[in-house]
Amino acid sequence: MAKTRGDYMEEFNLTGRLAIITGGASGIGRAIAERFAQAGARIAVLDLRADAAEAVAASLGNGSVGFGCDVSDEDSVAEIFAKIDAMNTTQILVNSAGIAHVGSLDTTSVEDFDRLFRVNVRGTFLAMRSAVERMRPHKHGVILNMASIAATAGLQDRFAYSMTKGAVLSMTLSVARDYLADGIRCNCISPARVHTPFVDGFLAKNYPGREAEQMAKLAAAQPIGRMGQPAEIASLALFLCSDAASFITGADYPIDGGFSNLR
Repeated sequence: MAKTRGDYMEEFNLTGRLAIITGGASGIGRAIAERFAQAGARIAVLDLRADAAEAVAASLGNGSVGFGCDVSDEDSVAEIFAKIDAMNTTQILVNSAGIAHVGSLDTTSVEDFDRLFRVNVRGTFLAMRSAVERMRPHKHGVILNMASIAATAGLQDRFAYSMTKGAVLSMTLSVARDYLADGIRCNCISPARVHTPFVDGFLAKNYPGREAEQMAKLAAAQPIGRMGQPAEIASLALFLCSDAASFITGADYPIDGGFSNLR
C-alpha cells in the first residue's frame, strides 16, 4: 500500500521523545532545538550559560527545560544527565556545543589547543558516553554530532579546530559501529560556514567598520554564493534524528553549499 502524505510527515514526528541538545542556547544548537520542538519533541537545552539555556527552553514549550552545563567537565555532565533522567528516557542526543579558533600550527598555543580539545572532543565524548549508558537498556537511540568540513578539508588557519572536528568524525564512526546491536544510530553533520552570532562577533572584533566587506568575502567562499543558515542545518538534523533516517548510521553529511566538491 502506497504511503500517504500523512505517513511521510509522521516519519518526522518526534512527539513523546526527549532530545538533549548541547550548545542549545544559540546558533545552530538553538535552531535545532526550535526545529525539534516544532516536531513535537521535549527538549533539554544544555549550555554553559544557565540563564540562556533556561530562556530558550521556556520559549520552546512542550515541557522543555534548560540547564547550565560545562560539557568538558565530567561531574557537570553526569549531574545534568541524572537530572534529565527524571524527565524521560534519553532518546536523542545532539552534540552542538563547540568553540572555534583561528590559527596555524605555529600560532596555536598549548593553552588554545587544550581548550579546544576539552570542549569539542572531550565534551562530545562525555555527552555520548552518558547518553549511550541510558540508551542501551532500551535498544534504541539516536546520536548526532556536529563535525565540520574542517574535518576532511585543509582549511587555512584552522589547525586546532580541524583537529577537533576530525576527532568528532572518527568518534562518530566508532560509536556507530560499536552500538549497532544496541539499536543506537550515530551520525554527524559537517557544515561549511554558517551565519551565526559567532560570525558576527568575530567580524565586529577583527574587522571593525569593514564587517559588510568581510561578510561578502566569507559568503563568496561557498560555491553557492552565500553562507548557510542555522535553520538549514536544523532541517538536516531533524531528518537524521527522525524515523525517516532509520537506515542511516555511521555517516557524515556535508552541508556546505558545494564547498567540498564544486570548488
